[in-house]
Amino acid sequence: MKIENRQLKEFIEDSKMIAPKDLETAYEEAESKNKQLGEILLARKLIEKIKLRKLYAYILGIPFVDISKIIISPDILQIVPEPIAKKYKIVAFEKNQRELKVAMLDPEDIQTIDFIRKKTGLKIISCLTTEESIKAALKLYGKSLKAEFGDIINKSASEISKKKEEDEKDKDLEKIAQDLPVIRIVDTLIKHAILQDASDIHIEPSEKEVRVRYRIDGILHEAMTLPKQVKEGIIARIKVLSNLKLDEHRIPQDGRFKIEKEGLKISFRVSILPVFDGEKIVMRLLNESSKGLTLEMMGLMGESLEIIHNAIKRPNGMILVTGPTGSGKTTTLYTIMDILNTPEVNISPVEDPIDDRKS
Repeated sequence: MKIENRQLKEFIEDSKMIAPKDLETAYEEAESKNKQLGEILLARKLIEKIKLRKLYAYILGIPFVDISKIIISPDILQIVPEPIAKKYKIVAFEKNQRELKVAMLDPEDIQTIDFIRKKTGLKIISCLTTEESIKAALKLYGKSLKAEFGDIINKSASEISKKKEEDEKDKDLEKIAQDLPVIRIVDTLIKHAILQDASDIHIEPSEKEVRVRYRIDGILHEAMTLPKQVKEGIIARIKVLSNLKLDEHRIPQDGRFKIEKEGLKISFRVSILPVFDGEKIVMRLLNESSKGLTLEMMGLMGESLEIIHNAIKRPNGMILVTGPTGSGKTTTLYTIMDILNTPEVNISPVEDPIDDRKS
């Protein structure tokens, strides 16, 4: 975000917030050093940060908000995934059926605003805020999985440990998979992954603990660690959900399952791989509720969009889609396939493994 020095100077002159002589000196310094006038005013202690940001908002014609003084609902906060919020300094704080209000440091960051608009399908109302306000709001994310669901997970893990001590000989994996504490832990991990808009869940056992990580926006992020006592139960539960062999621990297994909750339909592609300390689980999440995307909704426009449309109209050839894990390669190909899927066309996809069952 850049405010022209002369423009800021004129607004301050009109408001009479700073003595004319001090303002002129600061302006001359900013111009000679090729710096922003606001930066010089702050350095000279001629204006408070919050007053300067309010002035910026007035000049830009957008609302100013101090989100550190607002109680933000966790459901609204989670609309913008934590990695996106931290990277682009943007926080969702208010929502209705048509609009989502976000506080940010750079309201001219059109790319980020457009990303959230496409993700939510809502009109985005950008509000300017202070860096301190954003930092305070980002601490709410710090609670993350451990704080939001810590009591549930810790209580469940404790119950599993106690049960294991009482009946160490009980090795019925199917029974373990149906234990309420195990079900609560797995349901909680999945729920939080969906809230965080994760594309993958990684559950990795080690000698002393079980590490849970989410892939968000193509990057793996630590979610939390669980006590090693829950390892067998989590693996058994996910195997039951995926219709995999409970007593097979030496070879990799692949499966899938689907959940429907609160209007969402999420399918999971599950891969289980033997490792030194047990079995490692990777679950790929596919939101089937988000079907019906267009190339425009995915951010393609102008020449790039025209190139793709011309390519898919050709009678033969190949389109190569590349990118890191979770970047949207499969979604792009499925979107193209939806465009081509007309009554007079027969499509035979070749996939291994199959990501989605098209109807």
